[in-house]
Amino acid sequence: MRKPLSMLLTCTLLVGLGVATAQGAPVVFKYAHVEQTGDPQHRFATRMADLVKQRTEGRIIVEVYPASQLGAPAAMMDGIKSGSITMGNHVHATLARYHADIAVFNLPYIYTDMDQGLRASRPKTSPLVREMNEELIKKGNMRVLTTFTRGWRNLSTNFPVYKVDDLKGRKIRGIPLKMWMSMLKGMGAIPVPVDIGEVSTALMTGLIEGQENPLQQQWQAKYYEVQKYLIFTEHILDLLPCFINEKAFQSLSPKDREIFVACVEESAEAETPLAKKAEVELKGKFKEKGMTLIEEKDGLDKKGIREAVQAQVRKDFPEWADYIKRIQAVK
Repeated sequence: MRKPLSMLLTCTLLVGLGVATAQGAPVVFKYAHVEQTGDPQHRFATRMADLVKQRTEGRIIVEVYPASQLGAPAAMMDGIKSGSITMGNHVHATLARYHADIAVFNLPYIYTDMDQGLRASRPKTSPLVREMNEELIKKGNMRVLTTFTRGWRNLSTNFPVYKVDDLKGRKIRGIPLKMWMSMLKGMGAIPVPVDIGEVSTALMTGLIEGQENPLQQQWQAKYYEVQKYLIFTEHILDLLPCFINEKAFQSLSPKDREIFVACVEESAEAETPLAKKAEVELKGKFKEKGMTLIEEKDGLDKKGIREAVQAQVRKDFPEWADYIKRIQAVK
């Protein structure tokens, strides 16, 4: 009885790592993200899953787990490293736990426009990403497959903001990562780390007085119910790398790896026009909900905010100067 039992255990392990058995059982990948099902992150993941299932003729099945079902970002990343979770997406700075310098791709005010930011942050078009992938594989047992975007991140507050001085002493939520804390400090705010699922409650209770996110995320989370002002700082291009456990990735046949990557890239490309469209359409929707929009044409000192943030980030991350040049060199 021992031999059949050991064979069963071996087969179970291989399937868990993403290896199909001789009987043709499909490979099942677990995909994790932290947002709700109405967010572009879920749209990207489910579209990709559908493409993969169709084009591999069911050989690979991607199960999508939204809303931090498999853990908050830190736990999610540890799961992908160990292989208990196969893949997921979040900001580059989350990957900094395995390679600190990759957070450079989330720097504020670094990209000329959305398209340039995507080219500069995708392994297909960026030598720097390919270099950093080698470090991620060594230290985190994962690699970045591509990057998609939800558009520009903007502030929402319960008080008007026109300049850096207006944010001094104000408690603004940031992603619990070093780079985000640096950016908010540069804006003059008191950065408060809060996980995404707790932001609405933190706003209602007064733990924080504002937050920053892409318009699409702010809309689906209904922050307009607890915030009065939308400040178009457009400080960060919200880039979301899709990453995968390296052992699971390498377990695929060369043919299926090629198909898989193509599906991930296609789904990422599909998000770009949707993000651009949302940047325009959502302004009117937020107005209809009673929010006051503050843009440069309304007196927002975007230049002053940008200079203050860049000065703080340069002070906190002087080692990134060369990386910034390489990122901005991608046209």
